[in-house]
Amino acid sequence: MAITFGRNFWCLCSSVLLVIAASPAHAETKLFESVQVTPSGEYTFGIEGPAADLDGNLFVVNFGKPGTIGKLPVGGAVSEQFTALPEGSVGNAIRFARDGTMFVADYKKHNIFAIPKGASEPVVWFHSDEMNQPNDITVARDGTIYASDPNWKGRQGHIWRIAKSADGTVQGQVMSAPRAMGTTNGIDLSPDGKTLYVGESSSGEIWSYTVSGNELTGAKLVKAFQPDTVDGLRTDVAGRLYVARILKGTIALMKPNGAVEREIALKGKEPTNLAFGGSDGKTVFVTQRQGGFVESFRTDQQGREHCLQRGRC
Repeated sequence: MAITFGRNFWCLCSSVLLVIAASPAHAETKLFESVQVTPSGEYTFGIEGPAADLDGNLFVVNFGKPGTIGKLPVGGAVSEQFTALPEGSVGNAIRFARDGTMFVADYKKHNIFAIPKGASEPVVWFHSDEMNQPNDITVARDGTIYASDPNWKGRQGHIWRIAKSADGTVQGQVMSAPRAMGTTNGIDLSPDGKTLYVGESSSGEIWSYTVSGNELTGAKLVKAFQPDTVDGLRTDVAGRLYVARILKGTIALMKPNGAVEREIALKGKEPTNLAFGGSDGKTVFVTQRQGGFVESFRTDQQGREHCLQRGRC
């Protein structure tokens, strides 16, 4: 009896160990439950523009002081300085192109900086004194940049299209639109690149437009939130929108038709922007103005930008 019991017990334990070993890495991580991942106070009140590279590193503007870019290494809990912009420049948004180039929107000096993959020195890719800022940016499959350009005092704004011309020079111009826009802020493309989503902070509205060269057509009101409660936004590969609800302290996850699937509760109350990262592109990082830290949660779809960097979108 003793020998038989011992063998059965050993078999039972072995089975349990095999089940544990076969469990997925993220099995214990619940979806849409946010946790703080960096210490409070690492970033200034101007914390913004998160973006992740394919190695899993997260980059965020204004680390310690304005004009810097911080880097949260993959798996890390403390940021480090990645680079500094030229004197007087202050970043507000970061995006990665398909070839790994990092683009940074400098709202103070009206620049778009480019940092090639593997480098850390920013170089001016586009400049225009006609810009109010730029504020937020998104990158299309062909490398075209769309930039929101708000006039906060006038509570209005527009969208710039910035791309290389046939002669190789970078050209930018304000896109024509079928309606007068409010203070344009968060911006992103649909997975197929045909639709541009734009958040207007002044009205709290999210609008969609069909992209047609230098024109925005087919304006549709996607969702109307309360005025002054929307900031950055991103899309996932399923076409859903994630909208930072600043002051409310949530991320609104909604379908392209504006139906809100859920409001994801955050640790801080003033989320400014978000980005998809992690090894599978399903970790959402959120920058918190209140406290100057980054928090994150898991979702069920990878982000469009992560898919773009992998050459699949």
